[in-house]
Amino acid sequence: MNHDPDWIVPEWPAPANIRALITTRSGGVSSGPYASFNLGLQAGDDPQAVTQNRAQLRRLLPQDPRWLRQAHGSVVVDADELNAPPDADASVARLPDTVCAIMIADCMPVLLCDEGGTLVAAAHAGWRGLAGGVIENTVTRLVAAGAMPDTLLAYLGPAIGPTAFEVGADVYEAFVGRDPLAAQAFTPQRSGKWLACLFTLAQLALRRAGVSRVYGGGLCTYSDSRRFFSYRRDQTTGRMAALIWRER
Repeated sequence: MNHDPDWIVPEWPAPANIRALITTRSGGVSSGPYASFNLGLQAGDDPQAVTQNRAQLRRLLPQDPRWLRQAHGSVVVDADELNAPPDADASVARLPDTVCAIMIADCMPVLLCDEGGTLVAAAHAGWRGLAGGVIENTVTRLVAAGAMPDTLLAYLGPAIGPTAFEVGADVYEAFVGRDPLAAQAFTPQRSGKWLACLFTLAQLALRRAGVSRVYGGGLCTYSDSRRFFSYRRDQTTGRMAALIWRER
């Protein structure tokens, strides 16, 4: 794939036929707060610029990405059957060349595949999705498609990091109230506030779902304004994409 050299190709021991790619800000035609590779049509950018950026991405892919209308929920859909973007935050694919796609600008993309190279999935995992079980639901769909949890690999893409993501008691209780082990993902700050680590929360969710091989994590969208869009940092900003598919 002749993609922009700043984009991220996950470093993980996925089978040779699995392809994954995460875009950054680099390589597109958008300007201002959307500079330069914004893929979000609903972010306020010039639609023609977004269309050009999407066309550039499409040239690297076997098919059009199966975009979702992300709602910070936990609904998982079958990407192979999509003709239009559904209200969902994760998708799975069995067929070769079906591209599962997630938009990101602080929320974490979680990419998954099985060790046999027959199944792929992508989940949009902000705190609401994580608390609602989007990762567990995605693993459940992969298991229903024939995988065993211990044959799955997961990659955690860039997200707002644990030094930047301040949350209140509602977020803390949403996780620790369900799983006391989640307390390790929170660092107390001033009264009623914590710094939360999405990477740790995702690792805990994957572990609960039986997935032990987890890679990536640690790249902070908020603290690297050159490379990443960040909604919490800028409010008016673009969207990156995390994509995964399998070749024949």
